Amino acid sequence: MSDTTYPARRLGGLAVSSMGLGCMGMTFAYGERDDASSIATIHRAHELGITLLDTAELYGPFTNEELVGRAVAGRRGDYVIATKFGFKFNSDNPLDMRSRGVDGSPANVRRVADASLKRLGIDVIDLFYQHRRDPAVPIEETVGAMAELVKAGKVRHLGLSEVGPQTIRRAHAVHPIAAVQSEYSLWERGVEKAVLPTLRELGIGFVAYSPLGRGFLTGAVTGRGALATTDSRNNDPRFGAENAARNAAAVAPVEEVAKKHGATPAQVALAWVLSRGADVVPIPGTKRVSYLEQNAAARSLTLDAADLAALEPIAAGAVGMRYAPGAMAMIEQ
Repeated sequence: MSDTTYPARRLGGLAVSSMGLGCMGMTFAYGERDDASSIATIHRAHELGITLLDTAELYGPFTNEELVGRAVAGRRGDYVIATKFGFKFNSDNPLDMRSRGVDGSPANVRRVADASLKRLGIDVIDLFYQHRRDPAVPIEETVGAMAELVKAGKVRHLGLSEVGPQTIRRAHAVHPIAAVQSEYSLWERGVEKAVLPTLRELGIGFVAYSPLGRGFLTGAVTGRGALATTDSRNNDPRFGAENAARNAAAVAPVEEVAKKHGATPAQVALAWVLSRGADVVPIPGTKRVSYLEQNAAARSLTLDAADLAALEPIAAGAVGMRYAPGAMAMIEQ
């Protein structure tokens, strides 16, 4: 089934489904893997008209791209595949996540593109993001190397993640940027101040990751107590005991609006992101078909003025940093 019921949205010159699928949690950050369920979820996404898949070298590292590659084998034409580069790994032990740091060098750009193509089992990457900016490398050099990949036919469109307006403008002057990806949800709206206006001025699309507040906005995860020890949210300041209690109170209006519409809190949170503009594409992540189907139904939910007013105070009431300090240091404000 195509996405004709839900018109495609545009990320610069790239047409994508109105909602994407974040694949990170299928192998990374959120508990144990279930590859069979994850692959079934990717296949079901296409049936629901969700064709944008989001992955990255970092997720695993490497294992997420490999999983996505297995899922799209023989189905390449059904999906728009986005992946990311921007980190370095211990060459003696690439699974040692503690050794990573940012690397925006042209050599790393080329290295990751070739490795990602191989892991994904594809001939061209539809959207290639710099995952985090490397302050030691001028953005012009990084994007220049990315542009060479476009000329070589290895990449179709370029993207950036978690960057500020100045970086966006400098990058876009080197080669058109199709999309910028950052966290955006009812409880994280920092991009509204300067990033979104800049993107709209330049004709660049926006991809919203963690549109469900890493699960908090769904009501299913209210703190660290229910998380597996391997879950990265154990390090998330917003999920700590004191912050979690205050955040639960702040997001209570989501449940009220959900009751009004006979919807789930997740559907309300996603409908809100979808309402932000036709250039905004949320990529909620899941490895379960049932959650995917619930998320997909948010495309049919329209929030009225009263709903939007009830939801407006949530971000102001949220407490705690988005990430621990080390991760926050890699985000441009």
